[in-house]
Amino acid sequence: MLHVAVVGSGPSGCYTAQSLVQQDPDVVVDVLDRLPCPYGLVRYGVAPDHEKIKSLQNNLRTVLEHDRVRFLGGVQVGPGGVPAARLRELYHAVVYCVGAATDRHLGIPGENLPGSWSATEFVSWYSAHPDAVDDGFVRGAHSAVVIGVGNVAVDVTRMLARGTAELTPTDMPQAALTALAGSRVTDISMVGRRGPSQARFTTKELRELGTLPDTEVTVDPAELGRDPAYVDTSGLPAPQRRNVEVLHGWAESPPQDSRHHIRLRFFLRPVELLAAAGRVGAVRFERTEPDGQGGVKGTGHYEDVEAQLVLRSVGYRGVPLEGLPFDPATGTVPNLAGRVVREGLVAPGEYVAGWIKRGPTGVIGTNRPCAKETVTSLLEDASVLVQRELRADPFTALRAEGIEPVEWTGWQAIERAEAELGASLGRGVVKLPDWQSLMTAAHGTTV
Repeated sequence: MLHVAVVGSGPSGCYTAQSLVQQDPDVVVDVLDRLPCPYGLVRYGVAPDHEKIKSLQNNLRTVLEHDRVRFLGGVQVGPGGVPAARLRELYHAVVYCVGAATDRHLGIPGENLPGSWSATEFVSWYSAHPDAVDDGFVRGAHSAVVIGVGNVAVDVTRMLARGTAELTPTDMPQAALTALAGSRVTDISMVGRRGPSQARFTTKELRELGTLPDTEVTVDPAELGRDPAYVDTSGLPAPQRRNVEVLHGWAESPPQDSRHHIRLRFFLRPVELLAAAGRVGAVRFERTEPDGQGGVKGTGHYEDVEAQLVLRSVGYRGVPLEGLPFDPATGTVPNLAGRVVREGLVAPGEYVAGWIKRGPTGVIGTNRPCAKETVTSLLEDASVLVQRELRADPFTALRAEGIEPVEWTGWQAIERAEAELGASLGRGVVKLPDWQSLMTAAHGTTV
């Protein structure tokens, strides 16, 4: 049997495991994750009110319940855990599917002021990621600026405008629900440095903003008119054309008297976060204009937008993994069709898939062909890899070294505990929000 470790249980990790067991009946796979819970960003990155996307967990569950796939949660690979070299000793091959673990920064003055966060930190908080901290995101804020015009930016904008009635049925942790229910944020600006035809959000996500109860969405017609592709949409791909049509409709809508006001802004580049009373108080933007080459250039005109909460949503970035090569320019591990490349040479037995392989691009489904390519490379190498005899079952070896992985039964215990917590609160399933409660539930004692 070829014994493979897949590091990461998000979509890329699960699709890698699935492809391995489907293509070769002599492969067994251990899917390792630092967290005691599987599914990666499907559990901790998809907005809690997006039940259809979250239901993808059911497909990933089928993979992890395969009789030749074993889930081992709570296993840190790298510093403080299992070194990459040790993992390589325990398995014939290792596939790293660890995603892009950090955010891109704006690199502007004031970015680290209190009240300024990455969108990922905000998402982690309302998604109950055990590493998240509750630092009062919305406390004392009545105006928010979201920098970025992708789907994550739309998600956090929508969550800021959601009411208690819409959030209570979700699996959002109770503390986040209470905080958002009591939020005084009523004005939200979502701002992009380029035009509407270049925005990264999908039309489905964009339209959802217009369905929020007691919420007005406005767009400045003058900002839309700065985009040549807005004036003549005939050359735009269908998705971008649909986006422009939605924005055009909002630009022509009459004013409403609503509690929440979402402003979609374009051609504004953040240049500084301004302080007020020891925290962020406004964002200074420079007006931009098309440069004729698909980008934008500054105009020297500035505008300050009030905000006590700033969320940057300008992309993810991969981080170096101890024991593996890393390309800081792309935030990826150098590879050839998924095979890790060290100093120009392929490293036998080490592979990558997902964002750490290709960068943070595409949608969830993009990970499937990416994983298949890596698995094809691995199985081409299998006849060489399997010649190395493994000395012990990896699970047994990990326990002997003081590591207690959370097995699938432990994850099922967490699921039961979350259902019980929700029932006690008069809600549906409610996520456990911290390491202690997760590990307590996983080991079968009362939370």
